[in-house]
Amino acid sequence: MAEGRRDEVMVDGVLVEALAEVAKNAALLQGVLMRLQESPNASELVSYAPLTLFPSPVPRAAFLQSLAVQTHFNTLVDKISRDADFMQEALASTIEVDDFTARLFRIHQHVLEEGRAQPIVLGLNRSDYMLDRQDDGSASLKQIEINTIAASFGGLASRTPDVHRQVLKVAGRLEESQRILDNNPAKGLAEAVAKAWELYGSERAAVMFLVEENQRNIFDQRCIESELWARNIPTLRKRFEDVSETGSLDQDKRLFVGGLEVAVVYFRNGYMPQNYVSEQTWAARLLMERSLAVKCPDISTHLAGTKKVQQVLARPGVLERFFPEQPGVVEQIRATFAGLYTLDMGPEGDKTVEMALGAPDRFVLKPQREGGEDKTRVSLSKDTPSLLKDS
Repeated sequence: MAEGRRDEVMVDGVLVEALAEVAKNAALLQGVLMRLQESPNASELVSYAPLTLFPSPVPRAAFLQSLAVQTHFNTLVDKISRDADFMQEALASTIEVDDFTARLFRIHQHVLEEGRAQPIVLGLNRSDYMLDRQDDGSASLKQIEINTIAASFGGLASRTPDVHRQVLKVAGRLEESQRILDNNPAKGLAEAVAKAWELYGSERAAVMFLVEENQRNIFDQRCIESELWARNIPTLRKRFEDVSETGSLDQDKRLFVGGLEVAVVYFRNGYMPQNYVSEQTWAARLLMERSLAVKCPDISTHLAGTKKVQQVLARPGVLERFFPEQPGVVEQIRATFAGLYTLDMGPEGDKTVEMALGAPDRFVLKPQREGGEDKTRVSLSKDTPSLLKDS
């Protein structure tokens, strides 16, 4: 909810309990749903997705800042993914100690050596921010990370505004309920996927959602699928195992899975080591990357979203490499950066450790990898090179 001023929603404990029930029922009614943790594949067992009772007010300036800078971030990710030399330099230390990133990088190199079959790449990126409030009352956005693969909750976020509107109305906050902005990222995401499908150029081909075996967050994906079906674009849901067992390329490198041609591979899986359970799984990823299908993302864009790349971008002069003679763009992007520091072995990493030990409450550790339990691990180990950020 964008705001011109800060309003506090003050309610007593009894009303909070009543509003919580309103929020739960509204979420169920609007389809803000997830499957249960203990039964992730049982379609008849669902609950409301975790959500705040009230919307989070965001200063208008910060909201407009996020809109203005996102196009630049999308351009930056694309430029990085196409700069093989930069990718090699940025990830050199990581692939030495992290086997998962190293294997992804080998696929990236294989595709470059063979030649990209498909020049079109679909990027559905999500920037995660925290609001940095100063003592003088001003606030700005600081980027926590940018997600270039399997960026989720666009579907459920499309249905959340109506939940918060209902809660505020019941709380007697009609004016605030009317200030919640409409937001339909599911439609926007589907439009992008539909454009990729159109550019592929075959009405017989389908959009393939590459998904996990256990699907708690399936309704988030279904929102986008529904938007695609409304445009008469067929979709498939396949696992790595399905691609491994029934996937193939024809002489033109068109991808077929289960006998059906695939126009777009939309990765909602494949970002964690545990997603690759066998050598056949890795072979399936390579097969898809070598294919004519449009990838969302392709392997280069996947690697462009790693924390190591984000840390390298924070170094002086690096952004200028991608936006020469565009100081305004560089300034907009850099304004969102928190401090990022390497933990690589050597003088620079030693300096980072010394700085963090001197003021541990000012920093947090960021794992190299995305998703699941890896995101909550706060450790330094050789296979998960972590970065430090100003908190």
